[in-house]
This record gives sequence, C-alpha cells and structure tokens, in this order.
Amino acid sequence: MAKRILITDDALFMRVTLKNILTQNGYEVVGEAQNGAESVAMYKQLKPDLVTMDITMPEMDGIAALKEIKSIDPEATVVMCTAMGQKNMVVEAIQAGAKDFIVKPFQPDRVVEAVGKLLAA
Repeated sequence: MAKRILITDDALFMRVTLKNILTQNGYEVVGEAQNGAESVAMYKQLKPDLVTMDITMPEMDGIAALKEIKSIDPEATVVMCTAMGQKNMVVEAIQAGAKDFIVKPFQPDRVVEAVGKLLAA
C-alpha cells in the first residue's frame, strides 16, 4: 500500500512540485494544506504517514503547526521544507520533533531520499 503524505506549503507552485516528485515515486498525496492551521486540521482528519511542512507561512507557521501535530500524535513524522538561510528555524524545528528537512528549491533525489528513509520502517 502506498504511503500517504500531506503536503503543507503556502505556495501552490511548491505544492505541485512536491506532489509531482512524490507521486512519480509511488507515494500517495492525500492532502494539500496552504498554512499550518489547515495542516493541523487535515492531519487530524487524514492521519497521513508523513507531513511535509513549509516553515514560513501565513496564519500559523510550520514550527507552530509541527508542535500542534506532535501534541496530537507524538509519533507523527514531519519533514520541514525550508529556504536557504533558515538554519536557526531548522534547528528549532528539529528540536520540536521534525524528523528531517528538505531545502528549496526541491531536488527530487533529496526529497525521495528523505521521505524514503523515514517511511522505510
């Protein structure tokens, strides 16, 4: 059965890019959220195997959403998506429970490697 992934990014282009990479590699994208609040609500409803989470978003940023998801499900697997130069935020996200991070612009092999490693269990 394909692993189910929820994509969270405020930029449609980034969601489409990530969705294409993931679906081409056999993953099922079960939802797309435009901000952290939407992601938390969709997480509760969809119970995906993995969430990709943009760090910088309106309404609720990725780190706040990560903490919220982890409070609902301590076993949640969340991969942060970050632009270059957000090192401090990445460190904060990892400390808050993110399992890995992917740097934008997305490199398909890096995305597949990070997701594959986390979902191999």
